[in-house]
Amino acid sequence: MNSPRILVTVKWSTAAVVLAGIVAACHLKLHVNQTTVALTLLLYVLFLAARWGLRYAVVMSVAATLLYNYYFLPPIGTLIINDPQNWLALFAFLTTAVVGARLSERARTEALDARLRQREIEVLYGLGRELLQTENVAGMLNAVAPAVKLATHADAVLFYLLEGDRRYLAGDPSAIPMDEIGMRQHALTLPAAHTVTDTVTTTHFGATESRIPIRVGVRPRGLLIVKGVHLSNDTLEAIGGLVSIALDRAQALDNVTRAEAAKASERLRSLMIDSITHELRTPLTSIKASATTLLLHDPANPEKIAPALGPTERYELLTVINEESDRLNRLVSEAVEMAQLDAQEVHMTFAPTQLDSIVESALRACSVVLADHDLHQHIPPLPPVIADPDYIEKVLINLLENAAKYSAAGSSIFLSAERRGPTVILSVADHGQGIDPSEQELIFERFYRAQSSSHKTSGTGMGLAICRAILEAHHGALSLTSRPGEGSVFSVTLPLADSAGHL
Repeated sequence: MNSPRILVTVKWSTAAVVLAGIVAACHLKLHVNQTTVALTLLLYVLFLAARWGLRYAVVMSVAATLLYNYYFLPPIGTLIINDPQNWLALFAFLTTAVVGARLSERARTEALDARLRQREIEVLYGLGRELLQTENVAGMLNAVAPAVKLATHADAVLFYLLEGDRRYLAGDPSAIPMDEIGMRQHALTLPAAHTVTDTVTTTHFGATESRIPIRVGVRPRGLLIVKGVHLSNDTLEAIGGLVSIALDRAQALDNVTRAEAAKASERLRSLMIDSITHELRTPLTSIKASATTLLLHDPANPEKIAPALGPTERYELLTVINEESDRLNRLVSEAVEMAQLDAQEVHMTFAPTQLDSIVESALRACSVVLADHDLHQHIPPLPPVIADPDYIEKVLINLLENAAKYSAAGSSIFLSAERRGPTVILSVADHGQGIDPSEQELIFERFYRAQSSSHKTSGTGMGLAICRAILEAHHGALSLTSRPGEGSVFSVTLPLADSAGHL
């Protein structure tokens, strides 16, 4: 507690000793003229004003005037002045010293104030930048105290939120011992209007503590306590405003995100309902019609209204029932598989696998749908990839079936593979109708089908979504390059197996 008083004593002593040294040097050693002495003393007074303040400069200027009169103005050795010109010189020296010291003090004060303002602007800029990097409420609440501490270089910062009586501390926990009840009462009893008294700054034993209310309009939201840093009331209120605005912004972004998620969920639900309704209704209608026809023509049915069917007709109707039942089963299986992939409940066994073996197996499975197309394949010898063979085969089968389904009979389908860096690219290309650029990313969404083909060919709209989910589980990718009227190229990216044989 005595250190400031000791510092002041040292400054006064130093100023007096330096003044005495200048006078002694000029009087005993240098023997300079009166003008040189006066200018030297004047420079010393200005230096004191610039370094230590006006009070040191004024006192030393009076002392320098007396010493200048006693040692350098005749009659030397007395404080009496005989020549009126010397009175004028002495008065001019004293006036110049005091005025110069005052101007120097003003310049010093303004420079110091400018530096403080610059620092406070930097604090606000840094705080604003830190707070704008967080876009959700939970992250913002956790980021407020560390961001304020980082920007202000405070010893400790406590952010108290009235909602839920929550506190967020950054820095020394013992620096701010205020309990939650005290903080809540303090935050609720702060003035409602934005005045200078909004921000309370107190100093205890040299440690500055600032309490900044956080409000929404006039409604209190919380309290920000900053320990160990001195800032102006305007800056403290600006910090409170920044924190409040950042919280409002994060809340607004959360609301927008939830609204967009709800909109996307509603859109997905509509697509799912439309797709499932259409896809279920078509095979059910066929099964129902075939079964009804069989029943009406069954000789064992006493209510039959038509002659019995021949073996060929009965076989065709039973075939329809069988195929449409398989279609229903495939639809349900794809929906279940998509749900399992989303929930990460599918177990995949990754191992180094030769790509050509997967290709051969997929081509055998697709031999029927590819019978009406001219298949060209180029699969050079490649290093093994890390994959689950069954799931990658499923992806390739889906891509080959889509290429056959959406391109005209007799057209060519190209299957190729190449190594590219640490990955292998497997591509399936067709000369079909292509996909519009506006839909090229949407077709990977579940239940979405391209508008140009949704009414011409059957499908659930889940195949490509399942393929992309499988490849993401492999740390791979599924991409599309397409031009309407020219065809599409689907590219599967798989990582090469490393030395350990694992992802």
